[in-house]
This record gives sequence, C-alpha cells and structure tokens, in this order.
Amino acid sequence: MLVTVSKSVVAKSDIDSLVNAFMESVISQSTGQTEFHQAVHEVAKSVMPIIQANPIYREAKVLERLVIPDSVIMFRVVWVDDSNEVRINNGYRVRMSGLIGPYKGGLRFHPLVNLGVLKFLAFEQVLKNSLTTLPMGGAKGGADFNTKGRSDGEIMRFCQAFMNELFHYIGPDIDVPAGDIGVGEREIGYLYGQYRKLSGCFHGSITGKSTNWGGSQLRPEATGYGSVYFANDMLATRGESLEGKIATVSGSGNVAQYTVEKLNALGAKAITLSDSNGTIVDNDGINYEKLAWVKQLKNIHRGRISEYANQFKGSTYLPGKRPWDVPCDLAFPSATQNEVEEEDAKQLVKNGCYCVSEGANMPSTPEAVDVFLNARILYGPGKAANAGGVAVSGLEMNQNAGCMRRSRDDVDNQLRCIMHSIHENCVKFGRNGDSFVDYVRGANIAGFVKVADAMIQQGIV
Repeated sequence: MLVTVSKSVVAKSDIDSLVNAFMESVISQSTGQTEFHQAVHEVAKSVMPIIQANPIYREAKVLERLVIPDSVIMFRVVWVDDSNEVRINNGYRVRMSGLIGPYKGGLRFHPLVNLGVLKFLAFEQVLKNSLTTLPMGGAKGGADFNTKGRSDGEIMRFCQAFMNELFHYIGPDIDVPAGDIGVGEREIGYLYGQYRKLSGCFHGSITGKSTNWGGSQLRPEATGYGSVYFANDMLATRGESLEGKIATVSGSGNVAQYTVEKLNALGAKAITLSDSNGTIVDNDGINYEKLAWVKQLKNIHRGRISEYANQFKGSTYLPGKRPWDVPCDLAFPSATQNEVEEEDAKQLVKNGCYCVSEGANMPSTPEAVDVFLNARILYGPGKAANAGGVAVSGLEMNQNAGCMRRSRDDVDNQLRCIMHSIHENCVKFGRNGDSFVDYVRGANIAGFVKVADAMIQQGIV
C-alpha cells in the first residue's frame, strides 16, 4: 500500500459536496446510465475521505480515471432463427480496468442488457476482483439476447455469431470472459467451441467451462457457496454461526440453488426461492430432495418456480411477490440488481432479519442499503459477498495456465480461504471506531486502494 488509509480531516459536509461535484461530472459524461451512476456514487462516498487524506490520489486523479473504461467494444450480432429469419442483436464488452491483471468478468445475455448496465457491472467487477487477492482486472460484456423460449439450435447459432465478433478481443493474457445471467455451461460450451475453431488453440480464454475440458470443480456452486461463507464470517463477529438460522433466498438459478445447498450443509434452513413471476415459501425448509427437484425444474426443464407449490404440499406460492416480507434471520438476495427496495429493507429489519449477504450484483437500492446500515445489521454487499464466483474463475485461469486439475475439496478450501480474506479486509477498513463493521465502506476502500496504488505505480498511461 502506497498510502496510509486514515480518516480524512475534511468535514462530512465538504466530503458530500466533493462527492456531488464528482457525480455531476460522471453523469454529464454518461447520461442515462443510472445503474452505473448508482454504483459509482456508492464507491465515491466511501473513498472520497481517503482521497482527500492522501494528496497522491488527488494529484493522480485516480477516481476520475477509474470511472472511465479502458475501452468499450460494441458490435452487431447477426444470426438466423429456426424459422430462417435473420435476427440482429447488440453485443458489448466493457473493459473497465486492466491494472492488476487480464480483464475478467462475465457475459450476460438478457433483453435488458445495455451499455449502462454493463458499465455498472464492470465497475463493480474491478473492485470485486481486487478484493479476491487474485491478479484480475475488471470487465463485463453480453448482449440484449433472451435465451428463454429459444431452441438449443438457436442458442448455439447466436453464441457462434457473438463469438465471431468477440474473438478478436479476448485471450488468456488479455481478457477472459465467463458466464453470468443467461450464460450457463451450455452457452459457455457453444462460445468456447467457436472460439477454439477460430483461434485454432486450446487457450484458457473463457472460464466456466465443463470439467471435461478445462473447467474448474465447483464453478457453478462458487457464488452461492461464497455468499454463505461470507455470511458465516459476518455472524462469527457476533459469536454466532449459521446453525439453526432461518434464511430467505431470492432467485432460483445457480446462485440461489447453491446458496440453499450450502445453507443446508451448514445447518441453516432456507424457506424461499423466487423468479420474475413470484415467490414460493416452504416453512418446512427446502431440503436436499426438494432442491434436487428445483435443479431439474430450472436447469433442465426451464420451468417456473410456481410449480414447486404443486409438487410439495405445505408450501405456498406468492404471485408477483419477492421474498422480503417473509420473517427470517438471514436474507440472501441472489437474483438481480435493485431487487431489494427501501420498503423491503424496512420489512426485513422489522421482521427480525439481522444479516444480509448479497449473492447478486448490487441487489439493494441505495435507500435499502441505508436502512441496513442505520439498523446496524450485518450487511455484506455484493462486491464482497458474491466474489466467490470470480474467485473460482481466477483459480480456473491458473489451472488452465498450468495444465493442471484441482480436486473439489481443494477448490472448496481455497474458496473458503479467499472469502475469509475478503471478510478480513472488509473488517480492517470498515470499522468506524466501535464494534460495528460497515462492510460497504470496508469493501469499497479495500478494493479501491489496491487498484489506485497500481495506477500510481504504473504511471500516467
């Protein structure tokens, strides 16, 4: 670390003014990119006192440089559907920062993907990757393509067309994409197959691959497992564990599924899952048998979570509802950004929830985050709590570079160690002079300082 991270001597009102002025500049350069503005504002509030306390950061304009991507790649994706109709989608790759390693971040296929969403995700990825302690820069990409309702043939042709364009910009020492929403093992297979054909090489240029051909053990599980490990570490600061706790989980994809799996393994009881149509509540708990059924429903049959209530008596389905009205000890937002709003956060706290660990990226609105912090509950923001996914992606990169294979237990132990290290750094930078840990502040500062120091060490480039 080049500087001492200490409290700024600048008054809070002056810090607020500096943040507001900074945000005016950011917004003027990125009009309409509201998710990106939200992510930058949260970080700026945390790190502005550090910047004011350290002239070297101010003089190098570290924050001003960090919020502008190294590059933004936009391209047209043309493919043919099963009716032989030509389809056109927008493709993107946002390379936010390569200061501490090759660009690393997922690809998202979803109809709501746009440049602002990807800039937000890429910016978060920079700090998240920094927190993992692994040498990875931050990026994000994807397309406004909806995999739902598409045949395997259509998805294959789209992935091949997408890779025809992205191929020019990726490589094991340059930029290593992974999966995200809408991009699972099936899509990664099609993307990598086309990459291998175009490059003529078996490079570790994409992570999330099948374990049959270079993928890491535990990659599908990593984000969900990691968010549970982070929650367990937060609880340990109060002398508690997950044993016997009641948890609500949103979503029903990979992150949610493996969050429930690890909660079961560590003695907690998950009682909810959801999708965009509604939430199921099972007060008896979503045990291993029920979870196996959910995995079949969502991963193979592409069904809706409402079917759970028909399959398992005693459970209920709440159409159009999120899980946050359901009383719990722990909450794991594991679906998408801004799914926990201010009133949801108030209801969670009112109903006794005192630990929130985010499996999704920025799932809580700024107002919801304020509710959690003001209530002084244990709140693990996504850039820290869900870093397990990219951590195991980093381990896959290392595995590919060394032409080696790691066992499931080895990867799980390394994941535990990385999540514990992230938690320790958040505690180190997040204490406010008493026993309360502001994990938002801790994560933002810990991630920022490493990247900022690298920026200064590498000069004005």
